[in-house]
Amino acid sequence: MAKIGMIGAGSWGTALALLCDKNGHEVTIWSIMKDEVEMLRTKRQHETKLPGVILPEKIEITNDLKKAMTDKDVLVLAVPSAFTRSTARSMKAFLKPGQLIVNVAKGIEEHTMLTLSEIIEEELPEAEVAVMSGPSHAEEVGIGLPTNIVVSAHKKAVAEYLQEIFMSPVFRVYTNPDILGVELGGSLKNVIALAAGAADGLGYGDNTKAALITRGIAEITRLGVAMGAKVETFNGLTGIGDLIVTCASRHSRNRKAGYLIGQGYTMDEAMKEVKMVVEGVYSAKAAMELAVKYEVEMPIVEQVNKVLFENKSAKEAVAELMLRDKKVENSTLVWEA
Repeated sequence: MAKIGMIGAGSWGTALALLCDKNGHEVTIWSIMKDEVEMLRTKRQHETKLPGVILPEKIEITNDLKKAMTDKDVLVLAVPSAFTRSTARSMKAFLKPGQLIVNVAKGIEEHTMLTLSEIIEEELPEAEVAVMSGPSHAEEVGIGLPTNIVVSAHKKAVAEYLQEIFMSPVFRVYTNPDILGVELGGSLKNVIALAAGAADGLGYGDNTKAALITRGIAEITRLGVAMGAKVETFNGLTGIGDLIVTCASRHSRNRKAGYLIGQGYTMDEAMKEVKMVVEGVYSAKAAMELAVKYEVEMPIVEQVNKVLFENKSAKEAVAELMLRDKKVENSTLVWEA
C-alpha cells in the first residue's frame, strides 16, 4: 500500500483518487477551493464535474496543502495546466527532498514554452518528477471502463513503481522513457481537437475528421522529433491514441469548445459554455511559438491560432487548409527510379 496525495480535485483527480483507493492505497484529496472540499466531503462525489462517481468515506478530503503532502509516497499533481506553476510554488514549503510527483495534466506554458514537468522541476528541483498521459477521459475511468495509459520518468525504476501503483484490471499502464514525447503528444492533441470540433460544428463529415486527425499527428510528430522526442511515442497511446479520443469523444472539452466555435461562438463564449478549462486554448499559442522556433510547418495549429486570437472564421480556416500548395504526403517516401 502506498500513501498518495491527490493535489487537485477536478474530474481527473477525483477519478484517479477512486482508482488508487480501489487498488488498496491510502488516498488524500486536496483542493484550494473550500466549497469544492465541502461538496466532496458531504456529497462524496463531484456533482458538477463527475456526478455519480462516489468516493468512499475512507478517502480524506482537505484544503490543507501541508496535510495533503505530509508523509506521502506519491503526490499526484492534477490541477489544470494554467495552475501548474502556482500550485508547484505553493507546494515548495511542504516538500520533502526526493518527493515523487507524477503530473497528470496536459499543456505547454505560454511564453516560456515549457512542458508541465519542466515547470515542476524548475519550481521544485528537489523533487523526482514523472508524468502520466494517454487517452483517458475521467468520466470513463471514474466508472471503471477499460483504459490504457502511459507513465514516463527519468528513471526506469520510478516508472515501474508508478506502473505498479496505478495498474488495475481496468486500467492498464505502459512505461515509456520519452518524457518529452509523452507530454508533447498529450498537450498538442488538444489544439488539433479544437480544429476537429470546429469541423463538426460546421457540419463537415467523417472525411474531414479523419484528415484532421492524420495530418494533425503528422504536425505533432514533426515538431516533437525536431525538439528531440521519439517518433515511436507519437505512434502510441500518448500520440495518435490520445488524439483520436480527444477529437472524437463527447467527453472532450476541447472538441466541444471547437464545435461551439464552428457554430459561431467566440473563443470566450465557447470557454464559458464548456464550464471547464479548455487546455487547447492555452497550448495553442505555445505550439505556434515552438513551431516558429524549430522551423516546423504546422498549418492546422496556425489556423487554430488565427481562429482563436485573430477573429478568423472557422470556415475560412478550413478553406485555407484545403487550398494550400500541393504536397507529397510524406517527404521520407521517394519514387523508385
